[in-house]
Amino acid sequence: MNLPLLFNLLAFLALLFGLAQTRHTNWSLPKKVLLGLALGVAFGLVLRRIYGTESSVLKATSPWLNLVGDGYVELLQMITLPLIFVSILHAIARLRTARSLPLISVLSIGTLLLTTAIAALIGILLTNFVSFAIEAWTPSAQLFDPFQFNDKSQAFESPDLNIPDTLLSLIPSNPVGELPEAKSSSIIGMIIFAVFVGLAALRLGNEDAKKGRRALWAIDTLQAWLIRLVGVIINLAPYGVLALMTKAVVNANLQDLIGLGSYVFVTCLGLMLMFLIHAIILAAVGVSPLHFFRNVWPVLTLAFSSSSSMASIPLNIDVQTRHLRVPHSIASLSASFGATLGQSGCSGLYPAILAVLVAPSIGIDTLDPQWIAAFIGVVTLTSLTVGGGALMPIVVLTVMGMPAVLVVLLIPVEPLLAMGRTALSVNGSMTAGVVTSQLLKDTDKPMPAGDESATLSHT
Repeated sequence: MNLPLLFNLLAFLALLFGLAQTRHTNWSLPKKVLLGLALGVAFGLVLRRIYGTESSVLKATSPWLNLVGDGYVELLQMITLPLIFVSILHAIARLRTARSLPLISVLSIGTLLLTTAIAALIGILLTNFVSFAIEAWTPSAQLFDPFQFNDKSQAFESPDLNIPDTLLSLIPSNPVGELPEAKSSSIIGMIIFAVFVGLAALRLGNEDAKKGRRALWAIDTLQAWLIRLVGVIINLAPYGVLALMTKAVVNANLQDLIGLGSYVFVTCLGLMLMFLIHAIILAAVGVSPLHFFRNVWPVLTLAFSSSSSMASIPLNIDVQTRHLRVPHSIASLSASFGATLGQSGCSGLYPAILAVLVAPSIGIDTLDPQWIAAFIGVVTLTSLTVGGGALMPIVVLTVMGMPAVLVVLLIPVEPLLAMGRTALSVNGSMTAGVVTSQLLKDTDKPMPAGDESATLSHT
């Protein structure tokens, strides 16, 4: 091991050790996460200053950063599907009647789809208003096959746009086999399985009270056990954020950001406007936006640094139940749904900006009300089955008859922008939970007896 690499590792270990000393203070987890974020940014900037951007020393350092940062994300993903299954099972089993479930689902999903549609509209209008050109990129757009892209070295099969078959594929034929997976379809399949198991528990309780109580006790015990595990892992968040932010700053290509400044500007402006829209929606249902954002920013920090909606689910549910007083049934569903569909940042804003950028190359008037309405409809419906990520804009642009070459050309700046879009999407899922709770007048209601495990305990 060379001396510069050894120096980097010792400095990183010193930061981790210093961060660990906060356990002797009365600091809350959000403050520790903020400190981890600040230390990560500062350490990343120092490394860039000392070694530059293409240093072999930094390349050798990255795996050690990944050990902590990506390791933390892997731990979160390890418990995500079991947490979704048990949380939804517990929430449904605790319902007095199954009739509450459709209403909660409709309100949560409806809020997610509404914010996705608004995000798409904002993306269209903003990009038209800023009106930056991409003429240098459009010639290749006509020759590009959108189904040959996944990343710079791989291809993926053409997505099946048959809606009935897509919906059918979401029903898990082997729910236990879904547990090792970490993809949107796995989450949806696990939600479906948990809903049916929960409904069966409700029916069992109605038909045989004694067995119903035993089943509910077993579900409560499993829920409490898993919540303790989640609490242990979430307490590692400051260390994971420190490593993730160091890696993000070290790997950020500032030249690419400058070269595509207009696209970056429009995306960032769109993100800020959508956070404002979320605040307006919250205010409309009687929730203080200041109180909301003061409590959810640790979740946004984790979503931003990890670029993972799924990894944010445990902390998402925790913050909704502990600090926003959203019932556990609503928090579980909104967090789970928000990780797979109706993502305003990844499913709404992202494809809308790309669509307006490539439209001039094929003569589309992106201010035509009919085109805008059709595009928003496609985005909203597609977000139900495709989810976010690079596949979402490719499918949307293809359905609208537009080239998807920009998904490839914008790869250099995507990692940082994807972090912001993920944070917005996770914020949308929490907004959906709070809105649903407010509309059902369930906020701040005391939890049923024996349901104290619905919130995470931080030690």
